[in-house]
Amino acid sequence: IKYGTEDVLKSLLPLVDDFQRAIQSSESSTDIDSLRVGLKLVQVKLNDFLKEKGVQEVEALGLEFDADVHEAITKTPVNDEDLKGKIIDVIEKGYKLNDKIIRFAKVVIGE
Repeated sequence: IKYGTEDVLKSLLPLVDDFQRAIQSSESSTDIDSLRVGLKLVQVKLNDFLKEKGVQEVEALGLEFDADVHEAITKTPVNDEDLKGKIIDVIEKGYKLNDKIIRFAKVVIGE
Protein backbone atom coordinates (compact mmCIF):
# COMPACT_ATOMS: atom_id res chain seq x y z
CA ILE A 1 0.00 0.00 0.00
CA LYS A 2 2.87 2.33 0.88
CA TYR A 3 4.18 2.24 -2.71
CA GLY A 4 0.85 1.85 -4.51
CA THR A 5 1.13 5.22 -6.26
CA GLU A 6 4.72 4.68 -7.40
CA ASP A 7 3.84 4.21 -11.10
CA VAL A 8 1.73 7.37 -11.20
CA LEU A 9 4.40 9.40 -9.43
CA LYS A 10 7.14 8.08 -11.71
CA SER A 11 5.03 9.16 -14.69
CA LEU A 12 4.81 12.67 -13.24
CA LEU A 13 8.57 13.12 -12.84
CA PRO A 14 9.23 14.08 -16.51
CA LEU A 15 6.59 16.81 -16.14
CA VAL A 16 8.33 18.09 -13.01
CA ASP A 17 11.59 18.16 -15.00
CA ASP A 18 9.91 20.11 -17.82
CA PHE A 19 8.55 22.67 -15.36
CA GLN A 20 11.97 23.09 -13.76
CA ARG A 21 13.54 23.68 -17.19
CA ALA A 22 10.83 26.23 -18.02
CA ILE A 23 11.44 28.11 -14.77
CA GLN A 24 15.21 28.11 -15.32
CA SER A 25 14.71 29.34 -18.86
CA SER A 26 12.37 32.11 -17.71
CA GLU A 27 15.00 33.47 -15.34
CA SER A 28 17.52 34.14 -18.11
CA SER A 29 15.44 34.47 -21.28
CA THR A 30 13.88 37.64 -22.60
CA ASP A 31 11.96 35.84 -25.34
CA ILE A 32 8.44 35.66 -23.92
CA ASP A 33 7.04 33.93 -27.00
CA SER A 34 9.38 30.94 -26.69
CA LEU A 35 8.58 30.74 -22.96
CA ARG A 36 4.86 30.61 -23.79
CA VAL A 37 5.46 27.87 -26.36
CA GLY A 38 7.44 25.86 -23.80
CA LEU A 39 4.76 26.22 -21.14
CA LYS A 40 2.04 25.20 -23.60
CA LEU A 41 4.04 22.07 -24.46
CA VAL A 42 4.24 21.20 -20.77
CA GLN A 43 0.50 21.79 -20.46
CA VAL A 44 -0.18 19.45 -23.39
CA LYS A 45 2.02 16.77 -21.77
CA LEU A 46 0.18 17.20 -18.47
CA ASN A 47 -3.24 16.96 -20.15
CA ASP A 48 -2.11 13.83 -22.03
CA PHE A 49 -0.90 12.32 -18.76
CA LEU A 50 -4.26 12.98 -17.10
CA LYS A 51 -6.17 11.46 -20.03
CA GLU A 52 -3.91 8.41 -19.91
CA LYS A 53 -4.82 7.97 -16.24
CA GLY A 54 -8.56 8.27 -16.94
CA VAL A 55 -9.07 11.91 -15.88
CA GLN A 56 -11.46 13.95 -18.02
CA GLU A 57 -12.57 17.55 -17.82
CA VAL A 58 -16.24 18.11 -16.93
CA GLU A 59 -18.07 20.02 -19.67
CA ALA A 60 -19.68 23.19 -18.36
CA LEU A 61 -19.60 26.44 -20.36
CA GLY A 62 -22.87 27.08 -22.18
CA LEU A 63 -24.59 24.01 -20.73
CA GLU A 64 -27.59 23.80 -18.41
CA PHE A 65 -26.57 23.75 -14.74
CA ASP A 66 -26.38 20.17 -13.39
CA ALA A 67 -25.89 19.85 -9.62
CA ASP A 68 -24.46 16.35 -10.12
CA VAL A 69 -21.35 17.74 -11.84
CA HIS A 70 -21.39 21.52 -11.26
CA GLU A 71 -21.18 23.71 -8.18
CA ALA A 72 -22.87 27.09 -8.52
CA ILE A 73 -20.70 29.83 -7.06
CA THR A 74 -23.04 32.67 -7.98
CA LYS A 75 -25.78 33.79 -10.34
CA THR A 76 -25.57 36.87 -12.50
CA PRO A 77 -28.24 38.72 -14.48
CA VAL A 78 -28.20 38.17 -18.26
CA ASN A 79 -30.04 40.01 -21.01
CA ASP A 80 -30.32 37.01 -23.31
CA GLU A 81 -33.21 34.71 -22.32
CA ASP A 82 -31.34 31.74 -23.83
CA LEU A 83 -28.59 32.13 -21.19
CA LYS A 84 -30.93 31.93 -18.20
CA GLY A 85 -30.21 28.75 -16.23
CA LYS A 86 -27.10 28.10 -18.26
CA ILE A 87 -23.47 28.27 -17.24
CA ILE A 88 -21.98 31.54 -18.46
CA ASP A 89 -18.57 31.32 -16.78
CA VAL A 90 -16.34 28.62 -15.30
CA ILE A 91 -14.38 29.75 -12.24
CA GLU A 92 -12.64 26.42 -11.72
CA LYS A 93 -12.73 23.43 -14.06
CA GLY A 94 -14.22 20.20 -12.83
CA TYR A 95 -12.75 16.76 -13.39
CA LYS A 96 -13.88 13.17 -13.29
CA LEU A 97 -11.87 10.00 -12.96
CA ASN A 98 -13.48 7.51 -15.30
CA ASP A 99 -17.15 8.10 -14.36
CA LYS A 100 -16.65 9.49 -10.84
CA ILE A 101 -16.57 13.24 -10.19
CA ILE A 102 -13.34 14.05 -8.36
CA ARG A 103 -13.83 17.83 -8.45
CA PHE A 104 -17.01 19.70 -9.27
CA ALA A 105 -16.81 22.51 -11.83
CA LYS A 106 -17.31 25.84 -10.04
CA VAL A 107 -19.55 27.92 -12.25
CA VAL A 108 -21.54 31.11 -12.67
CA ILE A 109 -25.15 30.72 -13.81
CA GLY A 110 -27.15 33.20 -15.84
CA GLU A 111 -30.29 34.50 -14.15
